Amino acid sequence: MAAAGGESSSQSVSDELFQNFYSEVKQIEKRDSVLTSKQQIDRLLRPGSSYFNLNPFEVLQLDPEATDEELKKRFRALSILVHPDKNQDDPERSQKAFEVVDKSYKLLLDPEQKKRAVDVIQAGKEYVEHMVKQKKKQLKKDGKSQDVEEDDPELFRQAVYKQTMKLFAELEIKRKEREAKEMHERKRAREEEIEAAEKAKREREWQKNFEDSRDGRVDSWRTFQTKGKTKEKKNRSFLKPPKVKMEQRE
Repeated sequence: MAAAGGESSSQSVSDELFQNFYSEVKQIEKRDSVLTSKQQIDRLLRPGSSYFNLNPFEVLQLDPEATDEELKKRFRALSILVHPDKNQDDPERSQKAFEVVDKSYKLLLDPEQKKRAVDVIQAGKEYVEHMVKQKKKQLKKDGKSQDVEEDDPELFRQAVYKQTMKLFAELEIKRKEREAKEMHERKRAREEEIEAAEKAKREREWQKNFEDSRDGRVDSWRTFQTKGKTKEKKNRSFLKPPKVKMEQRE
């Protein structure tokens, strides 16, 4: 029971932190028409931006239903605001912000990439809708009022935003894991290729040395055999019996 209470408390704190963050984001968006270059740079480089910026529509502050013309118009306006030429007092951060905007724009220009982003956002919305239905179903079963906080359009948007952010983050983590695995496999394949090449080189060198030394080995063997025969002949000569001198009789 204590563990469950601790988990519930932790979840409550997490939800409260997200609520504060979401409120800040929405306040910034409401001031979008008067945001300065610095404010846009701060928004794009805020803590956690590496995951918040995975959603290209959030980066450009566009609805997924935005037309290509609206996309181009928004990119031009935002890229001018954060461009390093316009922010010479903060060139490093403005360059990073501009790269985020440019990356999101190019991603949405690719029909396949744009469809993937839209699908993630739609999946987040469908998940929240499903959870709301499940909540209402359980409340009805318990004989309680079926009113839930997500009935409030703003709270529903918050829930969709939170779930969408989670989905983009999960996809990014999987992408990085897949890249790391592929890199490891490429490295291993390269090491095996180098090892095979070195082994083949050693075998060629051994074969060459063997061929180059063959004549010498043959000559050495012939010399050895010749010396052996000569020695054998000399040894045999020592074994010859002495000639016997016949005595002469008178």
